[in-house]
Amino acid sequence: MIEFARGIAPDWLDVSTETLAKLEKLLALVEKWNPAINLVAPGSLSDAWRRHVLDSAQLFQFVPPNSRTAVDLGSGAGFPGLVLAIMAQGALPELRMTLIESDKRKATFLSQAARQLVLAVTVLTDRAEAVLPLRADVVTARALAPLVSLCALAARHLTVGGVAIFPKGGQADKEVADAATEWQFQLQHSHSQTDPAGRILILKSIHHA
Repeated sequence: MIEFARGIAPDWLDVSTETLAKLEKLLALVEKWNPAINLVAPGSLSDAWRRHVLDSAQLFQFVPPNSRTAVDLGSGAGFPGLVLAIMAQGALPELRMTLIESDKRKATFLSQAARQLVLAVTVLTDRAEAVLPLRADVVTARALAPLVSLCALAARHLTVGGVAIFPKGGQADKEVADAATEWQFQLQHSHSQTDPAGRILILKSIHHA
């Protein structure tokens, strides 16, 4: 593990010093803006490196290497969308991220942060269900909605053969069971690196049951 200004970079976070610096800068921007627009719960800032940055960064390993377009739903403070865009700069430079955020103030933050971090990011200020289908290779969302609702949004915005990546907490099994009453999908899962009770759900071929 590598210790640096913001905390610890675990061994699984195999990124360059430049990428670490940008992740640090993103967190500094969130801390700066948070008092004005409540990007994240204030109580989570003391452990924000693990709870927000690392929790988002672990999703990158599930992004297929041939991906060119990714959509993050309900991006909020940029977790995971901006984190994935930062990581893609070094490991997958052709990937372009679209962040969908209906809150205008949060969308403004996302645009400003992407500009300051020099990221290949487009920000759409709208609800995900109102945006025209984006036919993305990857769809992500974190702490946005139950899986049954996320399936509808992912099915709308994924291209054929695309993958949806959703981190979930201790209710993951129930969410999968509930979603399976309305949707069919191929499911893989992985244990979370940051939450002992959490899992990362990777879905393909999402369609109505």
